[in-house]
Amino acid sequence: MSDDEQEKTVRPVISGLVALLAVSLAVGLVLAGVALTGSRMLGLGGDSTSAVDATENESAVIPRPSKTTGNGPQVTLQTDETDEIETEDVEPTESETTKEPSAITLQAGQTAVGNFERIDLTGIYPGGEGAILQVQRFEEGRWAEFDATIPVSGETFSTYVQSARTGVNKFRVVDNASGDASNTVTVRVG
Repeated sequence: MSDDEQEKTVRPVISGLVALLAVSLAVGLVLAGVALTGSRMLGLGGDSTSAVDATENESAVIPRPSKTTGNGPQVTLQTDETDEIETEDVEPTESETTKEPSAITLQAGQTAVGNFERIDLTGIYPGGEGAILQVQRFEEGRWAEFDATIPVSGETFSTYVQSARTGVNKFRVVDNASGDASNTVTVRVG
């Protein structure tokens, strides 16, 4: 086969590859244009100046946490009984006015559970906003740290624990930073 004949047989293959590349490029450009137009119509796109303007002009203002003036929960439920009670204007005694806010109040959602079932612990910590409480269990005559910590938010806290220790389990929570401890709750496991 001569060089001219060989060149004629190679050229159709090269011509076909060039044509395939050109068609692929044209189809890609058309699809990119359709995608760009569709995203603009749906509002998904936008120029970069509008994104910059939004972050400069619109920002979230998060106030710093501050202590509330009241003690205990901020919600009071009114019952019919409170309407009937007459109140007297009585001056508080010195011991009542200097009384510290009550300690941490702890409640268990269950009094008895099966082995390793969920025990819901909830409570109130007046003045303890942002504190981290450590759950403790009474073991062998002393309080041992249980593998659970609870953040206080809105002066309330909530978590759950599970215990494989059968029998009576006593739990409490402690604020290690202030030394405040809650009341003890008892749950029978097993």
